[in-house]
Amino acid sequence: MRLLLDEDEALNPMLSVANLVDVFLVVIAALLIAIAQNPMNPFSSDDVTVIKNPGQADMEIIVKKGEKIEHYKSSGEIGQGEGSRAGVAYRLKDGSMIYVPETTPMTDKE
Repeated sequence: MRLLLDEDEALNPMLSVANLVDVFLVVIAALLIAIAQNPMNPFSSDDVTVIKNPGQADMEIIVKKGEKIEHYKSSGEIGQGEGSRAGVAYRLKDGSMIYVPETTPMTDKE
């Protein structure tokens, strides 16, 4: 009976398994903390905008508003389209910007 009580701990394989379980619990806790602090966490309600490779041809923009995530990818081409001049923007000496919309001449329709 004395032999069973003095069993060598180095020979017991269950003790090393218990240590592995402890290590895995620490790793899982660290991963959960990393996920919780990620700004793109799907469980947070914060609004976040992430820009990858700004100013380059392969730029990507990821916008998260509440639970909705939108992904925009640049094609590398300069945008163009049809439109008309809407007004003029002026920068003042203090750095502020003023937008002055253009007025179209009124035409009499009778």
